[in-house]
Amino acid sequence: MDATDSPSATDSTSATDTTNTTTAAATDDKAPPPQVWPSLRARDARALIRFLVEAFGFEETVVYGEGDRVDHAQLDWPPGGGIMLGSVPEEGAADHVALVPGTFGGYVVTDEPDALYARARAAGAEIIMELTDTDYGSRDFAARDPEGNRWFFGTYRGAPRK
Repeated sequence: MDATDSPSATDSTSATDTTNTTTAAATDDKAPPPQVWPSLRARDARALIRFLVEAFGFEETVVYGEGDRVDHAQLDWPPGGGIMLGSVPEEGAADHVALVPGTFGGYVVTDEPDALYARARAAGAEIIMELTDTDYGSRDFAARDPEGNRWFFGTYRGAPRK
């Protein structure tokens, strides 16, 4: 199973057996509703997971893999949604996803941008855009993680659906 196209699992234990996780997630009443899961790859997935939890407040829900390799991880954003990530495959291994580490960019909604900015800065995140009040009414900042991915945080929730 590939890290970036894997379905979510429902427990927080690390494991290597991902057999039947599709069936388990689809039938578990506690599984999140259908949604978009941005996916990324990392050169050092375990370090990236630690950073995203410490600096930005993601919650580690599942991590599958052995040693330094992460086959699949799900990090949830406490208000909703989350990301999936995994390690870059070993050289020569099949890579049908082929996401380049450090090229991800995402916008994450937060009601507490000032507190999150302080947390990210204290954890060593590289701030690439200081806290800013935008002309569309959002309060935003941006940071880069150790892999080079760009994270934008702010209060803009998007426009209502039609």
